Amino acid sequence: MIDINIISNKIETLNHRKNDLKRYLDYNTKKLRILEINLELLNPEIWKIQKSIYKLNKEKNLLNIIVDNINRIETKLKETNIFLELAKETKDNTVMQDIIKEVKKIEQKIKKLEFYRMFSKKYDNCNCYIDIQSGSGGTESQDWSKILLRMYLKWCDKKKFKTEIIEESIGEIVGIKYATVQVLGAYAFGWLRTETGIHRLIRKSPFDSGNRRHTSFSSVFIYPDIEEKVNVEINLSDLRIDVYRASGAGGQHVNRTESAVRITHIPTNLVTQCQSNRSQHKNKEQAIKQMKSKLYKLQMQKKRKEQNKIENNKLDISWGHQIRSYILDHSKIKDLRTGIEKHDVQSVLNGDLDDFIEHSLILGL
Repeated sequence: MIDINIISNKIETLNHRKNDLKRYLDYNTKKLRILEINLELLNPEIWKIQKSIYKLNKEKNLLNIIVDNINRIETKLKETNIFLELAKETKDNTVMQDIIKEVKKIEQKIKKLEFYRMFSKKYDNCNCYIDIQSGSGGTESQDWSKILLRMYLKWCDKKKFKTEIIEESIGEIVGIKYATVQVLGAYAFGWLRTETGIHRLIRKSPFDSGNRRHTSFSSVFIYPDIEEKVNVEINLSDLRIDVYRASGAGGQHVNRTESAVRITHIPTNLVTQCQSNRSQHKNKEQAIKQMKSKLYKLQMQKKRKEQNKIENNKLDISWGHQIRSYILDHSKIKDLRTGIEKHDVQSVLNGDLDDFIEHSLILGL
């Protein structure tokens, strides 16, 4: 017979962890806010303002990630305790086996929810953008950028995030020169923010007739879709707005008109582009939205840079610092910040990034 006391103690420990979750994830406040949102949604007047409906439902969905999951864990723990009492009375080993399986499932759910402690920064719950830019090296780095784009799209798909390629510039022979992807989903920026940096590829080049090793670099830049959460002022006189005919994948339907929009913020030289819509107006609106997010990210980086100089002359986490090496012919991918190594290269390139991302978040990078 399985030792019931061990299982009982395990359930008690899980109860303590669940209560800790309720405390540091601010369960009661979130539950109260959901009730307030539900009351707001009962007001017929608010349904006349689609933007308000969208914002309230989005906030409610984010809150429910915590509240609903904790509620389900709480229910399962109560049910498991009832079955444990039954097992004590009947001394039924089959019931105990079922309880052990359920306890393991509950523990996994608690562990998953405990990870949300990592998302404590102001805009971690936002959607985000991924900018991928090929480095010097022509065909090699453009092919590498395309591989990175596919890797992040695969990872997003595993996380059930919705993605849209906002802008993509196709390479002369293969790959891409750059791409911007919008990622929609709860805590998308929180999950991806530590992926900003230089990604280095070392491999025997498929484009080299001598089959020599080549090193390629691509930059990845993650920034939050801040929407109306922060007021970033943009002076229209600081913007240069260019329109052009869309090109590349997904742009064929607008090739006949100048519907694509490129916006340059002259003081900072930041550039955003959009060609995903038929309407030039919608593309312009999207590009300005991205520009606000980029300007916010730039402000945050400047503040962080100054803070790090004061503290201990650390390098700021910025556009130009290498974070990971992908050494394909040695079947090794190494994260230079966390020390994590993976040898299943194909799995990583197919979007298995959680080990790298989770460790970087745990380390507070």
